[in-house]
Amino acid sequence: MFEWLGENWWALWLTAFLAFAVIEMITLDLFFIMLGGGALAALVADFAGADGWLQIVVFCVVSLLMIAFVRPVALSHLKKGPAEQRTNVDRLIGEQAVVMEAVTSDGGLVKIGGDIWSARSEAGVLPAGQKVVVAAIDGATAVVSAPPASGTS
Repeated sequence: MFEWLGENWWALWLTAFLAFAVIEMITLDLFFIMLGGGALAALVADFAGADGWLQIVVFCVVSLLMIAFVRPVALSHLKKGPAEQRTNVDRLIGEQAVVMEAVTSDGGLVKIGGDIWSARSEAGVLPAGQKVVVAAIDGATAVVSAPPASGTS
């Protein structure tokens, strides 16, 4: 077995690359694919005629360099986007809604972007048909308030 491996390092490096690629697909943290890059570099070294010890050195050096320099850059590109990007119900805060059923501090209904939400008022009674602003989301209830008065004279 070891004699065969000594003559066929390429099989070890190809198997290592495939294993690292599969593990990367499961973990998605861009660590194992860097090791896979080292395995591919060692595979190239084998095809170039390098001895086994040199292939191991190539694997270690290339893997460490990729982990140190390529992975941080790749991670920063994956995490690009607005720092304050709001998702899910957070994106509803500040949106305009229409009161469907009078909203009090105890409850009511509003329509936010085509969906009917249970709602409660921050202060006072908001009559049906009034436009309101979503101030917060508390569980499955929208906390709404009357929109600020425009400063027209």
